[in-house]
Amino acid sequence: MSLSDSVTATVAVLRRRPADILPWYLLGAAIPAIVRVVPFLAIVVGFIYLEVTGRLAVIRDELAGMDTEPPDPNASPEAFDEWVSGFEPVFDQVFTLGMSALIVVTLIVTVLVSVFLASTVAAGQLTACASRLRNDRGLTAGIAGARRYWLRFLGLYVLEFLLWMAALLTIGIGTALVAGIAVMVTGSPLLAAGFAVVAALIAVVVLAAVRALFAFAPVAVVVDDATVFGSLSNAVGFIRSRPVGAGFYYVIAVGTMIAISVISGALVLVNVMAFPSLVTALLVFPALDLLKTALYTEHRNRLTPPVMPERSLRNQFTTGARRGWSEMTSFVRATLGTHAIVVALALASFWVGWAVAGPFAGPLETSISARLEGHIPPAAALEFFGNNWMVAITTALSGVVLVLPAVASLLFNGVFMGVFARTEVEPLELLAFVLPHGVFEIPAILIATALGIQLGLAGWRTYQGRATRADLADALERAFWVLIGIGILLAVAGFIEGFVSPYYFRLFL
Repeated sequence: MSLSDSVTATVAVLRRRPADILPWYLLGAAIPAIVRVVPFLAIVVGFIYLEVTGRLAVIRDELAGMDTEPPDPNASPEAFDEWVSGFEPVFDQVFTLGMSALIVVTLIVTVLVSVFLASTVAAGQLTACASRLRNDRGLTAGIAGARRYWLRFLGLYVLEFLLWMAALLTIGIGTALVAGIAVMVTGSPLLAAGFAVVAALIAVVVLAAVRALFAFAPVAVVVDDATVFGSLSNAVGFIRSRPVGAGFYYVIAVGTMIAISVISGALVLVNVMAFPSLVTALLVFPALDLLKTALYTEHRNRLTPPVMPERSLRNQFTTGARRGWSEMTSFVRATLGTHAIVVALALASFWVGWAVAGPFAGPLETSISARLEGHIPPAAALEFFGNNWMVAITTALSGVVLVLPAVASLLFNGVFMGVFARTEVEPLELLAFVLPHGVFEIPAILIATALGIQLGLAGWRTYQGRATRADLADALERAFWVLIGIGILLAVAGFIEGFVSPYYFRLFL
């Protein structure tokens, strides 16, 4: 087979049945939403601790008598230093021994959970890729692969990190010794600078070589059922026997990452940051994983991908949009009780944010007009859509882990909105801004939360043995289509929020 066969196989998998592989990549995007449950719980514990010990009351009293608007440090450094020192009583109340211990424990648990989830999800992703490239079901294989291979993926991550650290330390220490001797002998610091430049180039080459090797090692784990060190040996064998294929992947991967970085950098100039992340999660990462898995699978003579769909991409897109809308409406009708619970939680969390922000409403002020300064409608609409759909995706998929992350995301957003509403300097202006797009955006987020709860229940039933992996795979595939329907709602909301919400009500002022 030629390189074009691997490329064709990649495109065929993405087009033939995207819902059988993309949920794994949406779950990868949801890892931060799952992990942040740890600091959320720590914040709740810390808040209760400060409240019970009376420290929170002291903090409120201190802030009530302070000016929260800092003076210009350039105009008056002394006044700025005095303003900063005014917060010392607040810091004394917060940074106690107990709170410091809570912070340390939170950091450790957050790192451990992040590493575990990254290893597990990556194993599921590549197993799903390998399965689809053999024209088997990807989601079911990914569930099995995540459980079977996560520890080996973790071993690869740790080993690559150790090799990077060893290489950097070796090159750094060697360069320092050589440069020091050169300066002592010649007395020229320019020679030391030259050694530093050469060492930096060597470090880049060595680290790139390590990354190139480890790029195919996880694929070898899945395709060959290899051990950690066995996968490295198999990856070396693949690179040596198929240097053109490996080089092709490296060029595509590096070129794609550079292109995404350039585009993201350009979009940042107009305050668009979430949309590139959405495209990367939905398209770039799956395509790159499929490509390298296809190249390696073809090397093992096991590549039997699904055939390319005959219908056009446009027809497939419109058909998928209609199916997504239908699945979303069917899901809402079938889970009215779950949605009632979600609405109650949203209202309760909004009230909590409103109540908590009460004592700070005077010193702390927010303004929707200030947040809309520099508003560029097309860019804003794209950012609102990308950010909100990513929030919906991460909320829904994070729920597969025992429901809690989805509920935590809802509660956090509810509290956040309550705080903003209470501290808004022009409440009627905020309400007028939110209403036109909120009638689409808020229901979409509530549906995503209900979807997360349903996925969590499906995951729990599977864990207990009351449902099969195929049942969980079915739930994930349905969730993908429901999220397509949610995306349609949020696209409408993003357009209105970008082009209508900031302007229409000003006609009546």
